[in-house]
Order: sequence, then structure tokens, then C-alpha cells
Amino acid sequence: MIQSLPASDWKYSGSRAELGRLRAAWHPRTLWAWAEVLASTACILPRLGEAADPASVLSRWSRNLLHALHVEVEFGAPLPEGAQIWVANHLSWLDAVVLMAQRPMGTLVKAEVAGYPLLGRHARRAGLLFVDRENPGHRAAALLELLRHWRMGGPFLLFPEGTTTPGDRLAPLFEGGLRAAFRQGLSVLPLRMESPDAHYPWIGEASLPPHIQMLCRSQRTRVRVHPGSVMAPDGEEDAWLRALRNHLDPCSN
Repeated sequence: MIQSLPASDWKYSGSRAELGRLRAAWHPRTLWAWAEVLASTACILPRLGEAADPASVLSRWSRNLLHALHVEVEFGAPLPEGAQIWVANHLSWLDAVVLMAQRPMGTLVKAEVAGYPLLGRHARRAGLLFVDRENPGHRAAALLELLRHWRMGGPFLLFPEGTTTPGDRLAPLFEGGLRAAFRQGLSVLPLRMESPDAHYPWIGEASLPPHIQMLCRSQRTRVRVHPGSVMAPDGEEDAWLRALRNHLDPCSN
């Protein structure tokens, strides 16, 4: 497995040993991948503020970013059409990039994304919705924004775990958005994501730049998406939620 530099190693103190580590990390493949990432970001994301359809601009940037990072997306089955909302388990910040590359759509992201390098400054201009997962009042306000977006017919992406995992389990779900979708009569497509590459997940309090660096150093990163069937809001709500959770849970498949 390719190892990432810890966040502390991004601070250069001038020692010979540290210089050696930095030289080993920044080899030509890494530099070329970083150049592609930065060029795509500089050329595409600044247009978000002027775009009539920011989600389409973000979708194009997502495709470019996957190419620059050598991320290969495989599908276990064709993606069904007809669902306004896509719902997925959550392994990495790249999950949203992988799925938004497939179609333009909005998404709900944690408040910390606003501070991410490369992504944060453009995220709000793209129309993404932010939520502080630990703040019940903020979650309620985000839910109202979701309802407004859905009533306008906009396609959307949800990660109801609200956090990332290594992919070996499903974290407890924040069910507010899912229950709201059911009660609004909206169809949902569940998508289970996994990766055979141990360097794909990005979890906990890990720093983002070292993870991007690790992706750049890798010759390829594979992501597998397993679509379920489009789930119409039929029957009993709790049973519908259990069926959705079962498709997302790697332990149930």
C-alpha cells in the first residue's frame, strides 16, 4: 500500500532527513497529477459563480479530477434512471466526486468542507448545502433547504451516514433527509460504494492534502459502485428505510 505523508511532514524544518522524505514523495508522477488537478480547478471551478447551471460545471470538473487522480470507476450494474435522489454509503471525500461525475446534482456536505483546499472556496458557489452534523438546529435548517431544493425538482445526492468509514460497515444513519424524501413522494436510488484499494478511504480527522498526494502517487485507484433498484416511496416507511439501509450496508451484501 502506498503510504501518505502525515500532515506534520508538510512543514519543512530544513533537516536533511526531512528533505529526503519530501524528495521521495514529490516524484514526477505526483507533480504531473498535481498539475492536472490544479489546472482543472483553476480553469473550471471559478466559472461556478457565473454559470446558469453550476451543477453541470461541477460535474465536468469531477470528471476531470477523476482523470487527473487516475481514479477508475466500475459499476456492478447499469445505473437506473428515474430517481431524483441518489443515496450512498460514504468512504471518502472522493465519493461525491465519483457520483457527481455521473450526473449533475446538488449534495449536502459537512460544514468543514468550506475550509478544504481546492474545494472549499468554490463549494458554496456551486450551490452545495452545508450542515454541522453535531448541531441539531443546523441539521433542521439544512433539512428545510433540502425540501426547498427537492420541490424545485433538482436531482440530489445524500450520504446519510454523515461521516466516512473504511467500508467494512455502515455507520448509523441520519434519517431525517431519507424520511423527508419518503414523505415527499420522491424516488431514491441506493448506491453501495467500495474500493479494493486500501488508500481510497479517507476517514477520521485525516488531513486532505496528504490524501490527495497519496492518490497522485498511485498509478490507479479503483472504486466500485453497486446500484440497487429505484425505490419508490411505497409501503411502510420504516420497512422502506430498512430495505435502503440493507443495500448500503457492506455486511448485508
